[in-house]
Amino acid sequence: MNHQFTLISLLFFTSTIAETFKNLDSHRQFPCKPPHFSSYPFCNVSLSIKQRATSLVSLLTLPEKIGQLSTTAASVPRLGIPPYEWWSESLHGLADNGPGVSFNGSISAATSFPQVIVSAASFNRTLWYEIGSAVAVEARAMYNGGQAGLTFWAPNINVFRDPRWGRGQETPGEDPKVVSEYGVEFVRGFQEKKKKRKVLKRRFGSDNVDDDDGDGKLMLSACCKHFTAYDLEKWGNFTRYDFNAVVTEQDMEDTYQPPFETCIRDGKASCLMCSYNAVNGVPACAQGDLLQKARVEWGFEGYITSDCDAVATIFEYQGYTKSPEEAVADAIKAGVDINCGTYMLRNTQSAIEQGKVSEELVDRALLNLFAVQLRLGLFDGDPRGGHYGKLGSNDICSSDHRKLALEAARQGIVLLKNDHKLLPLNKNHVSSLAIVGPMANNISNMGGTYTGKPCQRKTLFTELLEYVKKTSYASGCSDVSCVSDTGFGEAVAIAKGADFVIVVAGLDLSQETEDKDRFSLSLPGKQKDLVSSIAAVSKKPVILVLTGGGPVDVTFAKTDPRIGSIIWIGYPGETGGQALAEIIFGDFNPGGRLPITWYPESFTDVPMSDMHMRANSSRGYPGRTYRFYTGPQVYSFGTGLSYTKFDYKIISAPIRLSLSELLPQQSSHKKQLLQHGEEQLRYLQLDDVMVNSCESMRFNVRVNVRNTGGIDGSHVLMLFSKMPRVLSGVPEKQLIGFDRVHVRSSEMIETEFVIDPCKQLSIANDVGKRVIPLGIHALFFGDLQHSLSVEF
Repeated sequence: MNHQFTLISLLFFTSTIAETFKNLDSHRQFPCKPPHFSSYPFCNVSLSIKQRATSLVSLLTLPEKIGQLSTTAASVPRLGIPPYEWWSESLHGLADNGPGVSFNGSISAATSFPQVIVSAASFNRTLWYEIGSAVAVEARAMYNGGQAGLTFWAPNINVFRDPRWGRGQETPGEDPKVVSEYGVEFVRGFQEKKKKRKVLKRRFGSDNVDDDDGDGKLMLSACCKHFTAYDLEKWGNFTRYDFNAVVTEQDMEDTYQPPFETCIRDGKASCLMCSYNAVNGVPACAQGDLLQKARVEWGFEGYITSDCDAVATIFEYQGYTKSPEEAVADAIKAGVDINCGTYMLRNTQSAIEQGKVSEELVDRALLNLFAVQLRLGLFDGDPRGGHYGKLGSNDICSSDHRKLALEAARQGIVLLKNDHKLLPLNKNHVSSLAIVGPMANNISNMGGTYTGKPCQRKTLFTELLEYVKKTSYASGCSDVSCVSDTGFGEAVAIAKGADFVIVVAGLDLSQETEDKDRFSLSLPGKQKDLVSSIAAVSKKPVILVLTGGGPVDVTFAKTDPRIGSIIWIGYPGETGGQALAEIIFGDFNPGGRLPITWYPESFTDVPMSDMHMRANSSRGYPGRTYRFYTGPQVYSFGTGLSYTKFDYKIISAPIRLSLSELLPQQSSHKKQLLQHGEEQLRYLQLDDVMVNSCESMRFNVRVNVRNTGGIDGSHVLMLFSKMPRVLSGVPEKQLIGFDRVHVRSSEMIETEFVIDPCKQLSIANDVGKRVIPLGIHALFFGDLQHSLSVEF
């Protein structure tokens, strides 16, 4: 079957039912509507979620059950259950990529926060939580207006493994710890009710907001995607629909899986999405051991959805099964509860008739689906009378949310170069400004992928104009692809006459997006020539602003003295222009850090299809990400400058850590230690560690941070560990803690890192088992280093 045909049929099918959700009025339908449909046991809020879900499933016929296996779930009129659209998007603000969200109603816009890779560059957990919370408030308000569902497919927590990946911009970067912690904060902010209820009480009064949290109740449902080892769209002969990700047990354990495990264990995500690709020969959506690990070992309580048409690809693209019925059966048996698409709708009945899957397994899927809907309150009666019934259009594009979007852009923008303190500019001393570049006066791609309809539409040029009225603009290139230099003349002319010149270069969604990877890390087309041409005629060193989510090789600009400053803004969202202008003119001191390594163009010689993280010199493989990459870099992970300077001092940290208390007396490691001595034992395998004993081994690292410059500023502290090389595959270094602190000029603050050795000082061995290497672990902040002896 042709995938394009399948997608067209999916969109046609979903659009017909999705219209039900688009413009609902006060007569909107909801389950358990009195007087005719409110007496069913599944409407009884005094019963447990499990009891209510079980009752509902028991009342359905087989065709009605199958009708629930699509993301556009069918209505059950005889039970008073309307249709429901599961597919809504909220990656960095509400987006209408899926049929669940519509801006064709009384609500025509929503706050557009910076793309995830930009927010991640803030390294600010509180900010991540607040973004999730703000998006949730707007989502629930749109639901109340009949323009959204309650189940959203975000965040994207795949590790940004390869710099060419078109969707890397949607992720929190390349470090598993950062990705994990972003996922937890966003999911908690998005799903949790407690903190949002305090806000609602302040607004509507305590008498109008119920205090009862309920058992496992959700404000909204967040979905951790794409499970797992998904990070290739279309490269060479590979597409995401047919790619087989060959992943070692070692890489799976300490790179690909940690974000998902953490998202489930700590974030309590209520949805998990399996990806298109196969993993070691088995399609992710048909891999039962993978999906059941999430439920059994990680404690996942929620529903598992396929990516759109990912059940179809099991047969149609990957040829893993011999028929559509077998593909559906394999997915359901593996643990997939719902199919984004129509494949289960069309093939489950025949799969049951052929004996390939049982109705009982369909019931299991429905129990998971209805349990989430019940936790969301969908069967609790009129939603206008619920916890969030008063949220409406006034809660969308609010001043608070727009301020938060601005703060996220400010904190995420990264200053990469600032020779001779070119920045910040003094607006009182800038007589004229020239802005060059096709992205400088373009609003369409400010948000990156999965962007909805922003509350405001202002370009970078418009916001810079607020600071310097005599500002001129020329695109230089007709678009980001920049295949022609015919516009260079105008750009050079305005650059010659301006006091200062800002060139905006980089990427947009024509270069990197879903279903499109890059083949080069250089600036597209003739952009490099444009930058150099402007730098050659500018009166003062040029300020280069870089857009896009993926890294670009700008070595030429890094080393060119005619280019004084380089600023990466990524996709900064609707307030990105204001944030950039504030940074350039000194109203905000930049403090963002790169969450990814910027590689040179030569890295494109490495096959994107090679999933290995560790370097292998015998085959000329340089490894991936700052943890394992051994080749040259344009900019390293964590790079980011400020207009001020900070000094560190470690004031408290242990010099010795004994792990003997982690092991029971009869463990194999203790016996080995007694027989051969400690010198024979190179690492502690965590399989032997007693349950809950890791918490007792936690230790603190206390640090003083002093701002020695003349400007107040925020600073991201990054605590790295370098482990003893007592086994193969030890990282070059590993981030074990980070914190963003604000320090006033000439003042000092103290911050503290809590280190769990079982998590932060461990890695996976070559068979995928977590171990803590014994010996000297070097802990360091920048150039400041502390030695920790880990022993028995």
